[in-house]
Amino acid sequence: MTFIHLSLRSVVSAVCFVTATSRLWAQQIPVVETTLPNGFKLLMVERRGEPRISGGWVAHVGSANERPGITGIAHLFEHMMFKGTPTLGTKDAKKDMEIILEQERVRDEMRLEEAKMRTALRRGAITEITSPEAKTPRLKELEVNFKKLIEAQRESSVKNEFDRIYTTAGASGMNAFTSEDMTAYFISVPANKLELWMWMESERLLRPVFREFYSERDVVFEERRMRTDSTPTGKFAEQFNALFWDAHPYHWPVIGWPSDIPAISKKQADEFFALYYQPQNITLILVGDFQVADAKKLATDYFGRIPRGKQPAPEVTTLEIPSVGEKRYYAEAETNPQVEIHWRTVGFGHRDSYALEVLQQLLLGRTGRLYKALVLGKQVATEAFAQQDSRKWAGAFAVGAEVKEGKTPLEVEQALEEEIGRIKVGDVPAEELQKVKNNFAAAEYRKLSANMPILFQLIFNEGLGDWREVNTGGAQIQAVTSADIRNVAVDYFKKENRAVAVYTRKAGAVADTEDPDMSGLTPEQKSAARQIAAALRADTGLEGMKQKLAQMETALASADPKKQPLQKFIVKKIRERISQLGAK
Repeated sequence: MTFIHLSLRSVVSAVCFVTATSRLWAQQIPVVETTLPNGFKLLMVERRGEPRISGGWVAHVGSANERPGITGIAHLFEHMMFKGTPTLGTKDAKKDMEIILEQERVRDEMRLEEAKMRTALRRGAITEITSPEAKTPRLKELEVNFKKLIEAQRESSVKNEFDRIYTTAGASGMNAFTSEDMTAYFISVPANKLELWMWMESERLLRPVFREFYSERDVVFEERRMRTDSTPTGKFAEQFNALFWDAHPYHWPVIGWPSDIPAISKKQADEFFALYYQPQNITLILVGDFQVADAKKLATDYFGRIPRGKQPAPEVTTLEIPSVGEKRYYAEAETNPQVEIHWRTVGFGHRDSYALEVLQQLLLGRTGRLYKALVLGKQVATEAFAQQDSRKWAGAFAVGAEVKEGKTPLEVEQALEEEIGRIKVGDVPAEELQKVKNNFAAAEYRKLSANMPILFQLIFNEGLGDWREVNTGGAQIQAVTSADIRNVAVDYFKKENRAVAVYTRKAGAVADTEDPDMSGLTPEQKSAARQIAAALRADTGLEGMKQKLAQMETALASADPKKQPLQKFIVKKIRERISQLGAK
């Protein structure tokens, strides 16, 4: 289970292949949409070529729906939704519930003591609230009692039963993710196990039991440590993101602030679930070998049992305020020097998002303008990237590069700005523009090859606002003109609308030496590979690592060929880490 942040059209939209003569054969995903009486939206795509079904559902809630004090709760729910029901995940449901109630009583007392510690921190009586010396005597007593309750619950729990039932039935690829705008759950099951999927997924929405809530909360906190605090630039990127957004809730991290995660209570979680995991706020999606009429009947029988929510989930109403001045962020990190420039742009479905998406592809990759200019031409950088990220409520465009040894961040920043300046004043040659459009079309067409890629397209588009974008977005991309690209560059790439991050090597830190296993990766993939490798080195959970390996090997089988090198790198590093942990 992971939290991820993905750019819009790198994972969505179904279009067709464009030939050199620019003729377009439209390829539509034949989605059948219906709404159950209690509010669930159901999207169904029949595909009879393979006797399997990819099933998933997207809850229209992400970190943007949180508030200060409970940041990270949407991601925490991604974990909690696998903990089972009164009949799944426990040996004794009655005893289990008694333990949960007693845990809450003890936690209420612990929160009173923790409030005293925060008061002491504000007054200067203690300097670090997380240090053992700061704990009150009563809190230490309560922690001992609470630990006993945790152990008692573990004894009555059946570990990973939810996953075991699915696996025994031949299912694969069970996983979930959380982003700023959505939380999604998905799996692939044999075609004759559709009713099992209906029962399992509806049960965890109808009768969820958030057992091991506080121990799982600790797991999330540890995940934050590995993914953010222990990576070379994770904590800096988090702070830069908070600087970039002023008013919008995008400014806090998906995984949550470190002070919020351990403070979230089960009562707050119950309230969050009741508000955001109600039928009207969830879309069910099926792709594979089934008949629509049968699937609709099963969905009505199983998901129809769940009561309609009493009030609609609130929308995000806070809008980002216009930026009136450039922002700059400087940090020393244990990494090679690098520069990033970010501009605020537009959200999902905005008419300008398509031109910005094409512009990303013009700049991106080894055949893109940034690599040619900064790496091959001026030779001031070792790699470069570009990313357009249209989220549900707002968007951002970023360019960046790693500084070449002997060059300066200022030289790289100036080179990046020069390339953006050329976009503002010149026309993109027709041949270059058409090549980008052809690449778009070919890549999106490949995503129609299997059930799971189609499911992902529907999940992302529906989560961001409208699943129909999978059938309409391609035509919008093909309609982008050189003038459109120039106009969006002029409109959004203004100095007062940008934030610049400059990372220099921390004193005493040595330059990164490239891992030989990264040969063959693109510059963008190498950047991701470094972050992932660092996170894996900090991970000490052997069993969790084995689960990650199984999930990655499953994903690798149906991955986009262009993404396979990075995924193969990850698989190899996970295997190496498993070997290291097993030898200890």
